[in-house]
Amino acid sequence: MAAPAAAQTTSKFQAFVNHPAGPKTIFFWAPMAKWALVAAGVKDLSRPADKLSVSQNVALAATGFIWVRYSFVITPVNYSLAAVNFFVGSTGLAQLYRIWDFNKNKPAGIKA
Repeated sequence: MAAPAAAQTTSKFQAFVNHPAGPKTIFFWAPMAKWALVAAGVKDLSRPADKLSVSQNVALAATGFIWVRYSFVITPVNYSLAAVNFFVGSTGLAQLYRIWDFNKNKPAGIKA
């Protein structure tokens, strides 16, 4: 009974490795590297909102969500690219909300 299970596991692993968007291709490694942008965006949640860049976060949000759409129309469809870009766009939107909220509620005397 162990032999068929091992064969099935091996074939699933081989299918993953040899997939058109698998680890032998740039379609796998580019999204993995892009998670660094998500990590940077999450780390920026601890920065004061008056120190955040509106233009940078607009660019992150826009490119993130544009690339999510692109990830579904390319061949091969790249779900890992879609996932990382969704989170890049989401962190950009979260930062833009923080900037907006800070500017709306900023204490008197603070220039931003």
